[in-house]
Amino acid sequence: MPPSSKAPSNISFHTARTTMSPTPRSPLKRLHAELSALQSLGPRPASDGSAIERLEPVDEDDLFKWEAVVKGRGLGGGYEEGRWLLEIEVPEAYPNAPPKVRFRTRVVGSNVDFETGEVCLDLLKDNWSPAYTLEKTVEAVALMLANPGVDSPLNVDVAALLRSGDAVGAESLVRWAAAESWGRYEGK
Repeated sequence: MPPSSKAPSNISFHTARTTMSPTPRSPLKRLHAELSALQSLGPRPASDGSAIERLEPVDEDDLFKWEAVVKGRGLGGGYEEGRWLLEIEVPEAYPNAPPKVRFRTRVVGSNVDFETGEVCLDLLKDNWSPAYTLEKTVEAVALMLANPGVDSPLNVDVAALLRSGDAVGAESLVRWAAAESWGRYEGK
C-alpha cells in the first residue's frame, strides 16, 4: 500500500493477508482421496503383513463414519489369533483434528478401556498431525497393542501385570480374551 493511502480502520494488514490465503481442502475432499487410495490397492491378502484387514466407510454416502478390521497376526503379545472391529468417527475439522477410534470388539490391552473400547493413544490427542491418514491411524492403533504403554493406562489391571514384569500373565489374558466369542470379531 503506498504511504499516502490509508487502510480503512476496520481492516488490518494482517487480516487482509490471511483472507488472501487459499482455503484449506475440505474434509470430504481429503476423505474421498483416502478412500480412492485404499480402493486402488484392492483387497488385502491375508499374507500381506499388514495389521489392517479392512478399512472402509460404513456407508459410502457418509464418509465421516468408517470401520476397520484389525488382525493380530504379527503383533505378538498374545494377539496373534485375534481379530477386532474398530469404529472410526471422523470430525468435520479433519484432517486438522484427529478421528475418534474405539474398539467395537472387546480387546485386552493396557491402552484400551475393556468396557467402552476407548483407545488411549497420543496420536489421537496431542500428537495428531494432518499428515496422518485414517490408514496410518489404524496402523498406529494396531502397533499400540504390540507395544503397550503403562504410564497412563485405561486398563490398570493389564498395566499392573506389565509393570510388575509379568508379561506372560498379560499375554495369557490377551490370548484368553481373543479366544472368547466376545473377544474376537467374526464378521467380514
